[in-house]
Amino acid sequence: MSRKYFGTDGIRGRANGVITPELALKVGQAAGLVFQRGEHRHRVVIGKDTRLSGYMIENAMVAGFTSVGMDVLLVGPMPTPAVAMLTKSMRADLGVMISASHNLFEDNGIKLFGPLGFKLSDDVEKQIEELLDDDLGKKLAASASLGRARRIDGVHDRYIEFAKRTLPRDLSLDGLRVVVDCAHGAAYKVVPEALWELGADVISIGVEPDGFNINKECGSTAPEALSRKVREMRADIGIALDGDADRVIIVDERGHVVDGDQLLAVIAQSWKEDGRLSKPGIVATVMSNLGLERFLNAQGIDLIRTAVGDRYVLEQMLKHGYNVGGEPSGHIIMSDYATTGDGFVAALQVLAVVQKSGRPVSEVCHLFEPLPQILKNVRYRSGKPLDNDDVKSTIAAGELRLNGHGRLLIRPSGTEPVIRVMGEGDDRIMVEEVVDTIVSALGHAAAA
Repeated sequence: MSRKYFGTDGIRGRANGVITPELALKVGQAAGLVFQRGEHRHRVVIGKDTRLSGYMIENAMVAGFTSVGMDVLLVGPMPTPAVAMLTKSMRADLGVMISASHNLFEDNGIKLFGPLGFKLSDDVEKQIEELLDDDLGKKLAASASLGRARRIDGVHDRYIEFAKRTLPRDLSLDGLRVVVDCAHGAAYKVVPEALWELGADVISIGVEPDGFNINKECGSTAPEALSRKVREMRADIGIALDGDADRVIIVDERGHVVDGDQLLAVIAQSWKEDGRLSKPGIVATVMSNLGLERFLNAQGIDLIRTAVGDRYVLEQMLKHGYNVGGEPSGHIIMSDYATTGDGFVAALQVLAVVQKSGRPVSEVCHLFEPLPQILKNVRYRSGKPLDNDDVKSTIAAGELRLNGHGRLLIRPSGTEPVIRVMGEGDDRIMVEEVVDTIVSALGHAAAA
């Protein structure tokens, strides 16, 4: 399906450029109309992160939803997984998260969740897109049927209790010194408080949002500040969330960064030992390191790969009954607890293993050696370089050379005229040679 508005994770773009008040109002109207099913009083939960533009978009969406007769519950800055959870637990018809995730403050976005807390399917997004280009004037609610909007309190406590309940009842974080970086984003209140209530000695950074500093030199996409703080405070672990807290990166006691693949390995191994894996396998994307796959296979755990994007990971999990999945970026989904990625709950699972084992994070979170991975981009102006015969034969030769010792992934970008060439294998020099040969062939095809 060709999308005009929706990308792989909602609608996203420059605030007041792509994401304008007019668009936000129309999205509220269109989504409100699509999710009015039945005769009950319909309502929507709206959360946001800490971007300056969140005020503008929030008010525009309130106008849109109320104009089609939906009541609005405003929860303010809250993690994306909290909004998904509240949508289901409060029996709302729809949930909205106003966030551009790990992007800087200039961007913003609109993520939508259905009544069960799951991101929308392609078919539902298509229905909303069709309405966005329609004249909705005749579909607005009558004067007496307009919606109401109100801010609700207590939702922070609901999410904190939900997150704490994902741990065994008798497990405490007593004795652990934890540095948490909330990226000046949506989790800046709830996560430090939850960690403290669980007994940890908490040092918080990235908890002073001003509308402009979200994800700026902090959070999961820039963990250097966290690494420095962990070493400075001699902490046991560092936790870095992104702006809407649906992904997490861990830093060990030495200040070394642990990516999502290692976290998946920790959770998968722990859950298998505890008998909590619904099936002997987990779901990851084509970008997860081959080292993770080999480690899991040695544990009797399959790795099922999908296209890049957490929505594809979740689709595969739901379709085939797996309860753990994720991406190297730290977007980890545990469907026993959440309907979308939850960075904090993933971090808690790792903390539980650390506490139970009594071992340092550097040992707990280093279960395999990642294979050398080389990623290069080839830009092109027009045509389809991947259809070129020389390119095809070069790729086939590369795959033959790496057979059994690595893998190749060559894919066009979904957002720009770029072909991404990724190779990984046991021999870095061989992988570099294979990737460079393919990049050269693509370059010649693109220039032809």
